[in-house]
Amino acid sequence: MRRPSALKSKRMKLLALPYLVWMVGFIVIPLLLVCFYGFTDQSGSFTLENIAEILVRENYRPLCLALLLSAVSTAICFLAAFPLALILRSRKIGRGSFAAFLFILPMWMNSLLRILAWQTLLERKGVLNGILAALHLPGQRLINTPYAIILGMVYDFLPFMILPIYNTLSKIDDNTINAAYDLGASIPTTIFRVILPLSVPGIVSGVTMVFVPALTTFAISDILGGGKIFLIGNVIEQEFVLNSNWNLGSALSMVLMLFIILSMALLSRYDSGEGAMF
Repeated sequence: MRRPSALKSKRMKLLALPYLVWMVGFIVIPLLLVCFYGFTDQSGSFTLENIAEILVRENYRPLCLALLLSAVSTAICFLAAFPLALILRSRKIGRGSFAAFLFILPMWMNSLLRILAWQTLLERKGVLNGILAALHLPGQRLINTPYAIILGMVYDFLPFMILPIYNTLSKIDDNTINAAYDLGASIPTTIFRVILPLSVPGIVSGVTMVFVPALTTFAISDILGGGKIFLIGNVIEQEFVLNSNWNLGSALSMVLMLFIILSMALLSRYDSGEGAMF
């Protein structure tokens, strides 16, 4: 007769089977295909020329620009999210509260629709310029600029920075903070010497969750950049969709994947699991 632990272990393996099938079919196999196309030419012969194409000006400039805009967007998201998370924590707002619901609500709306809404607001004859003209103020010219792309990235990914940081801050014991005040620490000292170090797992999780999608995006730069500002995501999209060059597109995707792997390595090193959003 089998022991209950053995039966439980068998049930767990059976329950994990659908996930394993999903993971193999939609993660492992696509990654193998990307590697195959990236290291072969159109005749199927092995080559490293596709990887070397990242050194071409038309490819490395969009990569550098994507890294820059992603880093700036991530920094802005952090500077906006950390004080807000502190305010939410100080007011003892729980995860099920209406205020927390307001931050989660944008995630329920299609990202493309939200970016299209910003395009309507920012375009030359859009809503925002109409309001400024009615107030006899000079119009803005953000559309089709890197600043518009940064604005779209910050708007789209800010909740992914707020929620992990807030989740970590909410787990900090009040007695730890009160002890710092009792020892004579000022509010800035308490924030930078006590609260900030304890919130590192949430910060690392938030930075990763913002930086990675911002680095790989192409819809935001395509819509708010007006097709005039190319990031590495736009280059990869064009290689697959317009040029039908799967080999080069896969190779550039592999280069981009290196940055994602580095981000995951950073997360696994500093994140203790306390920065999860939910």
